[in-house]
Amino acid sequence: MSIHIEAKQGDIADIVLLPGDPLRAKQIAENFLEDVKCYNQVRNMLGFTGTWNGMKVSVQGTGMGMPSISIYTEELVRDYGVKTLIRVGTCGGLQPDLGLYNLVLASAASTDSSMHKRRFRGMDYAPWADFGLLSAAYEAASKKNLPSRVGGVISTDTFYQHDPDEWKLWAENGILAVEMETSALYAIALRNKAKALALLTVSDSLVTGELTSSEEREKGMLAMVEVALEAAKKVHG
Repeated sequence: MSIHIEAKQGDIADIVLLPGDPLRAKQIAENFLEDVKCYNQVRNMLGFTGTWNGMKVSVQGTGMGMPSISIYTEELVRDYGVKTLIRVGTCGGLQPDLGLYNLVLASAASTDSSMHKRRFRGMDYAPWADFGLLSAAYEAASKKNLPSRVGGVISTDTFYQHDPDEWKLWAENGILAVEMETSALYAIALRNKAKALALLTVSDSLVTGELTSSEEREKGMLAMVEVALEAAKKVHG
């Protein structure tokens, strides 16, 4: 057991999908996995393990923001030896050619957080995805004819910005989308020699103002989860 995860050794797979919402973790487990067991209910941050096409897979909710995902990612790799972490979440599109439900594969993650600056003595650090997972996910998405883009995202600490135009600075410099967790996930994975990838479904556009409902976002997650599972299967064999 760790501080925030009550699983016993062996309860958690080497491959873990990481949705932010614990109820989304439950939904993924129920829709995609067989022989499902719940291994964590601490703080209602649900975690499940089952099998998908014979491959053992876990799904762990992480909460919102870099501090929260850092807690769960750190404990998963440090205390349970997890080797592959795939974030499956949503994002806000920053480019005009990114439509709702398009898939963003985050190759690297910038951030406005001070988390990395504290660790790297004031210097900038740009953590990146595992290329094997990234290429496998892109191939899987292409086979499904899912509109997808590979590129950088921005992990922000603030959901509600005081400056409504701040996102334009990132957009002008090629950032595809904004979300709140990937930069921390990648940094922890790299430090612990684990593989990590963030797959993000565009749930709203800061360019057009389009917005999906909570119910629509849940439905849009299903194709992304299939891509994540297929990528993990290809990398792990």
